[in-house]
Amino acid sequence: MIPHLAAESTPPGETGPQAEPLRMEPLPPLRIYRGPEDDADDAEPTTSPAQAMTNTVPATPIASPSGLGLPAHPLAKSVPAPTEEYLAYLKEVSAQLETATPQEIIQWAVEEYGRKLTMATAFGPEGMTIIHMLAGIDRTIPVFNLDTGYQFQETLDLKTRVLAKYGIDIELRGPETTVEEYEKLHGAPLYKTNPDQCCYDRKLKTLEKSAVGMYAWMSGIRRDQSPDRARAPIVGWDKKFGLVKISPLANSTKKDIWKLITDHDIPYNPLHDQGYTSIGCWPCTRAVSFGEDERAGRWSGFAKKECGLHTSDDK
Repeated sequence: MIPHLAAESTPPGETGPQAEPLRMEPLPPLRIYRGPEDDADDAEPTTSPAQAMTNTVPATPIASPSGLGLPAHPLAKSVPAPTEEYLAYLKEVSAQLETATPQEIIQWAVEEYGRKLTMATAFGPEGMTIIHMLAGIDRTIPVFNLDTGYQFQETLDLKTRVLAKYGIDIELRGPETTVEEYEKLHGAPLYKTNPDQCCYDRKLKTLEKSAVGMYAWMSGIRRDQSPDRARAPIVGWDKKFGLVKISPLANSTKKDIWKLITDHDIPYNPLHDQGYTSIGCWPCTRAVSFGEDERAGRWSGFAKKECGLHTSDDK
């Protein structure tokens, strides 16, 4: 069981229990791990790269069932789903990680899947927070952005800021067609009439291709963001992409995330200071008004509220 590190506290003047805030240990000085050749220089060569770069309490290892593996090619539709035993293992791990810190969850994922772990980020506040934590655990884990061709320049600028601050070079992965080619193919911008298809063609297909050869991916979703996300486990099987999906921030809140960003000077999109609470592609994103839901500015005028990456598998 992952150790529960934070003691419960009661605010002055109150006697009842208080909801526990998101916990994050101070990060150590950043170090770029370049491979096995760096291990020879370690004072303690038996320490794993993930442990060497973090000062958090290591998660207690949970042994995988012997002989169970994940599909070698998750994109192939003919690859069967993982065994019931492995699904039960993921459910058990997820339950144990419910009381873990986000850093402990990320560390577990790094130790469990190694270079078969990846992360997709849209450079949102949650994604930037995970990148900040990952930088103190293992900066060699591949991180990529689903570049639809419609992203704000302010969003793309975060790639350079992340590289400068953390030494993590986030790869921009896009669809096979340019925006101009795609719009010409459909006779007009498809986001105006069929945003679901546009998201699938320019975002979901890219993640499907990126899933090939990987075993697990991390996302920055929070359970309080939407009804679909409210059911997200910490760790679970993502049937849509044939990967284990890990959500280190599932139990955190918007307030938690912005406190971490402020306390640790984490880079963020300046559009958030202009009323853009949730940022996607520029044609389908607007600033929100006071009192509106934080995702109200996405696909305004449509019933759509999700791009499809994080909708439940049973839909």
